[in-house]
Amino acid sequence: MKYLHIKNISSEDEMVAFGELVGHILFDRQPKNVKKATLIFFDGNLGVGKTTFCKGILHSFGYSGVVKSPTYNLVETYEFISFNCHHFDFYRLGSPEELDYIGIRDYLKVGDICLVEWPEQGKGFLPLPDLRFNISAKTKGREFVITSETKQGETFLTDLSKARENKLG
Repeated sequence: MKYLHIKNISSEDEMVAFGELVGHILFDRQPKNVKKATLIFFDGNLGVGKTTFCKGILHSFGYSGVVKSPTYNLVETYEFISFNCHHFDFYRLGSPEELDYIGIRDYLKVGDICLVEWPEQGKGFLPLPDLRFNISAKTKGREFVITSETKQGETFLTDLSKARENKLG
């Protein structure tokens, strides 16, 4: 398992921009040798910016509309030419078994990207994520600890680390 620690994302614009960087890397990796859906978990307290970050990812795919948390309908699907992106919010999920009722397995199609807020609510019914973004509020903005939990996730983290070095260096 690899991890990347990022500090001081201090504004909503920076959060969206970081999401866009992540999205560009996800998009670049999607068509190549993907044998399953890419599954990404977002952990963090209410209001920490999980949906704002997802907004940046979706913008990088070319979506220009409003991105809102799918808290009440549990999932919002965004259709693109070569894949779908499913944005889940399980905050209001009563029990993990409810994921069977929404047909969670149908969303985990080869080549699709699944962004999951509040994944702990679906524990036991969700497969292992490729990446886990733990976002926390600090006095100087937001802090990310990103971990890879699959080989695909490790490759992504390597690419993200290189992209950040190029951007900062």
